[in-house]
Amino acid sequence: MGVEPENTLRSFRHAERAGVDAIELDLHLSKDGALAVMHDPSVDRTTDGSGLVADRTLAELRELDAGEGERIPVFEDVLDAVGSPLQAEIKDVAAARVLAGVMLRRGLAGRVEVSSFHDEAVAEIARLVPGVRTVLIGSRWGGDVVERAKAAGAGTLALNIRRLTLEVAEQAHAEGLKVIGWVVNTPGHLRLVRALGLDGATTDHPEIIRAARLTA
Repeated sequence: MGVEPENTLRSFRHAERAGVDAIELDLHLSKDGALAVMHDPSVDRTTDGSGLVADRTLAELRELDAGEGERIPVFEDVLDAVGSPLQAEIKDVAAARVLAGVMLRRGLAGRVEVSSFHDEAVAEIARLVPGVRTVLIGSRWGGDVVERAKAAGAGTLALNIRRLTLEVAEQAHAEGLKVIGWVVNTPGHLRLVRALGLDGATTDHPEIIRAARLTA
C-alpha cells in the first residue's frame, strides 16, 4: 500500500515483481458471500464509495474505484493474477468458512497461509483445512499471547513491531512458534527485526527488501 492502491491486483503484481516472499491481503465478506479483498469493514477510505462491505453485493463493490481505476478484487482474482505465496488475513470471522471452501476446492493449503486477529477464526480455519499454516496477529496483547496462539493452533505470531519485546519473541520461539513483525517500513524497524531474531516482517514498501539485502 505504500506504492500502489492497497489490496488491488496492481499492488499485488508490483509486490511480486519486487520479489517478496509472500503477499498479504485482507478479506471481508460481501453481502452475497464473496471474499472481497479489502482492509477496512467500510469502503470509505480506499474507494470512491461509502458504506460497509457487508452491505454491498459483489456487483456493487465492483463498480467502485479502488484507486487509479483499479477495482475491488475477490480472493480468487488474486489467486489467478499472481503466483506468489499468499497470506490471507480474515477480517471477518464469518469469512473463515468461505475461505476454507475455496482452499479445499483449489488445494491451497501449501500456498496460502491464513492469519487473523481473531483466535476463533484461526482455530476455525485450522479445523476446516488440514495442514493449513495459520498466524495469530496481535497489536496489543497480554502475557498470554503465546498460549493463545498455541490454543488456536497457530504456528506463527505476527506482532506489532512497536510493542514487540525480546522476552515475547524468545518465549514464542521456545514454544516452537515463528514470530514476524509488522509493519516494518523503516531502517530502524528493520534493525529491530534482526535484533529480536524474528523470522520475518511485513512491509508496505517492497523496496525495503533491497535495503535488507544490502545491510545483511
